[in-house]
Amino acid sequence: MSRTFRLTRQAEDSLFEIALWTIQTFGARQADLYEAELIDRCDAIARGEIVSRSCAVLVSDVHDLRFARAGEHFLVFLEQSDEIVIVDILHSRCDLPSHVAALSALISEGRKDN
Repeated sequence: MSRTFRLTRQAEDSLFEIALWTIQTFGARQADLYEAELIDRCDAIARGEIVSRSCAVLVSDVHDLRFARAGEHFLVFLEQSDEIVIVDILHSRCDLPSHVAALSALISEGRKDN
């Protein structure tokens, strides 16, 4: 059964920042292509076509967060029975364990719109 996906506000903000940086660095056409690639990967995760890993390999007690590579970014998400919630989109050069730990803390505090 295929699920849908949705982006949290944080993931939407990250996608906007990625697009803005890409426009400034590579132009609008490349930004459109990369945004479409990221969205396609989100959809593929929802369809169950992408191999992902538990964020527990990075940080313990992560509230079922998972991650998958998408271009130069990682899609951090929660799997729910009816949908995939993309919590954030993080650059591959970021300190992924620290960011995942912070996202997990926000989720446990109920401050992340999931």
